[in-house]
Amino acid sequence: MRSPIGKMHYVFAFLLVILTSNALMAQELLKQHVDNPGQTAAVDNPGQTPMKDTAATGHVPGVLPQTMDAIPGPVGLAVVTGNGINYHGGPVLKGNPVKFYVIWYGNWNGTGSNSAATVSLVEHFINTLGNTSYEKIATTYGDSTGNVSGNVTLGGAVFVSSGTNLSDALLLTTVKNALTSGALPTDSGGVYFVLSSSNINETSGFCTQYCGFHTHATINGVDIKYAFVGNPDRCPSACEIQTTGPNSPATGVGGADGMIDVFAHEQFEAITDPDLNAWFDSSGQEDSDKCNFNFGATNTCVAGSLCSPAGIAAHAKWNVSFGSNDWMIQQQWKNSGGGGCVLHL
Repeated sequence: MRSPIGKMHYVFAFLLVILTSNALMAQELLKQHVDNPGQTAAVDNPGQTPMKDTAATGHVPGVLPQTMDAIPGPVGLAVVTGNGINYHGGPVLKGNPVKFYVIWYGNWNGTGSNSAATVSLVEHFINTLGNTSYEKIATTYGDSTGNVSGNVTLGGAVFVSSGTNLSDALLLTTVKNALTSGALPTDSGGVYFVLSSSNINETSGFCTQYCGFHTHATINGVDIKYAFVGNPDRCPSACEIQTTGPNSPATGVGGADGMIDVFAHEQFEAITDPDLNAWFDSSGQEDSDKCNFNFGATNTCVAGSLCSPAGIAAHAKWNVSFGSNDWMIQQQWKNSGGGGCVLHL
């Protein structure tokens, strides 16, 4: 498939219908995107022609979806099928750990959620995510050579101070510049995340078509996986589940928590479908898409919890705890037990 910037394939893995109502209404509508547990589109009966899985329409906006053969049975010991999501032969990221590299784009010395506090919180989330029961959900995915480890870590970070809106082409250039300059290492087994401050727009559809996406491209002769995550304080009704989160520094400043939720979505997909040819279902949804804005059972921030004072005052919701913080992050689709959205393996 051809994208607006040439041969780059990409997926808007966090497709959203922008709502004019509040975020809770957005949550309910977005749940309609979740497939029924156990749904699959492989081979109905031996000897039949395999059905074709539809690649996600978000891979290339405006281009008719392609079809890809779903592999109906195990390719290797690490490939398990029949859990509502199909394997298409591509690789997964099996590093132990997989390294995440962050490019902080825009103004991160500002106020609200465009601050050093957000940078510190997001990087803390990344550094404590690996080997949690949440991230271990990814270990149910593999390819013909092995399974995902469930371990991740922060591999490095760099700041790009700019007031220029991002296009898809500039996003790719931003990642390329970080690698070419040596600011970040060139790592084919890692994932590069461009996180933008709330004054920055990604002009191909941030806040109107997606909150984030992941993709890949050849940079300096290496297959590089990268992603975009915008600050949802730019459009809280579209990309935040709550305007004050469990880690908010002040009431109505939910951008850091919102970014972390989008980050959780994109990192999971980038690991299990890095080249857009590994794991997705018959409708083109990747694992995180199947649980998009589905948070499962939640708790309320109260005195004595790990929430911030603002989170406690706002009675913010949270659903998982690790790294001495309460977090509000979406469930992930497990590729076991018939499939389903879960918060831990």
